[in-house]
Amino acid sequence: MDSIQKIIDGTSEVCGHVAALAATAMVVLTAGLVLAFSLGVGSVRLQDLVLWLNAGMVMLGLGYALKHRAHVRIDVFSSRWSARTVARIELLGIGLLLLPFSAALVWFSLDYVAMSWRIGERSGSTGGLGGLYLAKTLLPVGAGLLALQGIAEALRALPVALGGEAGATAAKAGEATA
Repeated sequence: MDSIQKIIDGTSEVCGHVAALAATAMVVLTAGLVLAFSLGVGSVRLQDLVLWLNAGMVMLGLGYALKHRAHVRIDVFSSRWSARTVARIELLGIGLLLLPFSAALVWFSLDYVAMSWRIGERSGSTGGLGGLYLAKTLLPVGAGLLALQGIAEALRALPVALGGEAGATAAKAGEATA
């Protein structure tokens, strides 16, 4: 199980770094767009690229954010709970919310993405970029990456939820490497 977690964590790390590059490029291009528009020059392709980089940043960064606990959490209650209770709530949240949401996003986006690929969809803007289907493909990919990281987090929480001290020690070791 440990090797599965490492593979998933590694995938999330790589995708997170790609998302960071997309964010950096998006900031630079947005500054360029602001400058261009202030000079009365615009680029539809550049606007499309900024939007697509934003999609890449968000969808590729989902698993990374979960891995590094950068998502929204409500620690008002959990700060008073034992590690075992927190792990059980984590497992419930992953099993009842995160995984079904991710599965639904993958399922409902497949036809949408497949149609986009079939027609070779491009930007709706005149003079925009081709290959919009690539950006739309990020929907099921990002949801899948989020689900995978959710599974890794569940595998990390399971020993703590089931077993006392040994599980809590394993969870601390997992947090230290995350």
